[in-house]
Amino acid sequence: MRLSLLALLAKEPAHGYELKQALELTFGDAYPSPNIGQIYVTLGRLEKDGLVRAVDVEQSNRPNKKVYYLTALGREKLEAWVDEPTEGPRVRDDFFMKLVLAPMTGIADRMALINRQRRHYLSLMRSLNELADGTDQANRVAHLLIEGAMLHLQADLDWLERCQEELP
Repeated sequence: MRLSLLALLAKEPAHGYELKQALELTFGDAYPSPNIGQIYVTLGRLEKDGLVRAVDVEQSNRPNKKVYYLTALGREKLEAWVDEPTEGPRVRDDFFMKLVLAPMTGIADRMALINRQRRHYLSLMRSLNELADGTDQANRVAHLLIEGAMLHLQADLDWLERCQEELP
């Protein structure tokens, strides 16, 4: 969340509720709505780390609000994040460890593990389909996020088939 908030603040200064709204408008239902408390805690940490600065803005008939601005250090951190490649496939996969090791112990049957994991992935796929159906068609960002998750799940399902074929 830290870097997402920095990215939004690079566009324009904002207070916590505006940042929450910006995340919700950008990603729609495809991305879980952040808790406002989590946003303010994160902003406090970003301020402590020198990545943002807060300015109290007076409001008539309301308490003052804190508006957050990206600092030069915050921009550097954001640029480094954008320039850095994102992690690729995971080699230390928890499910694969279970799949290989649990049958050796007699705790689990390999096919039972594969079938349970397949059901889980299919359930997630159904949930994503329902989410896609309920998401505003004009929100391309949300649809691309959902589509990416579905493609990853499909790859995981294909990989389960391969594990079923290859492992004794």
